[in-house]
Amino acid sequence: MKRFWDTVSLSHADAGYTVLLDGKPMNLPTGTRLSIGPHALAEAVATEWRDAGGGKGGTMSFADTPLTRLAGTAQERIAPDPLPTADAIARYGETDLLCYRAPSPQPLLERQTRDWQPWLDWADSTYGAKLRVGEGIGYVRQHKDAIAALRRVVLGMDAYALAGLGIAVPSLGSLVLGLALAEGALDAARAHELGALEELFEVEQWGEDHEGLDRRNSVGRDIVVAERFMRLSR
Repeated sequence: MKRFWDTVSLSHADAGYTVLLDGKPMNLPTGTRLSIGPHALAEAVATEWRDAGGGKGGTMSFADTPLTRLAGTAQERIAPDPLPTADAIARYGETDLLCYRAPSPQPLLERQTRDWQPWLDWADSTYGAKLRVGEGIGYVRQHKDAIAALRRVVLGMDAYALAGLGIAVPSLGSLVLGLALAEGALDAARAHELGALEELFEVEQWGEDHEGLDRRNSVGRDIVVAERFMRLSR
C-alpha cells in the first residue's frame, strides 16, 4: 500500500497510547482504534510507521509492521477472551520438543542433553514443572502436576505476552523455550538455535539445504519479532 502521511506521533489516554498519522488515530482493519498499553511498545509501533516506505512517501506492506499486527491481535483477538489462546499455547507443554531425545546418533543425544536439559531444569526451578524425558518419537506422558503448573503460568499472562507466545511457541515447538523467551531468560537467537538443534546437527553432518535454510531463516525472523514484542510489552 502507499504511504500517505507525513508525521507519526502518539497520544495518551486512560485506555493506552494511540498512534496518530498526520494527527488522525490509527484504526485496525475492523475499524476499531488501535490502543496500546505499554509505552515502549507504542513507541516501537510508531517507529514502524515512521520507517515504513523508507520515509520517502513510497510504498509499504503489512510485513513492514509486524509489531503493529501483533498489537492488533492482542487487542482484538486475545484480550476479549484470552482463554482459548492460553489453552492452545499451554497444550504445547504436553509434547514439548525438549522432552524428546534422539536414540541415535550418540553425539546428537549428548548435545540435546547438554543444551536442552538446563532449560527443563529451569522450568522446574522457576515454575515447579518437572517434565519427563524420553527417547524417540513415542509419546511421553507428563505428570498432571507439571502440566497444571505450566498452564497456570500461561493463564496468568496478559494479552501481549500471549500474542508473542502464540508466535514463538509453535515456531520453537517448545512451551519451555517460549516461556524462557517471555521471561527474558533466553534471547531470540539462542532460542532459535535450541529449537532447530537437530536440524543444525544434520547440517553439520550433511551440508546445508537451501530450502531448509530459507525455512529456518523465516522461523528465526518470527522468533525475533515475538521476542521483541514481549520484551517491549513487559
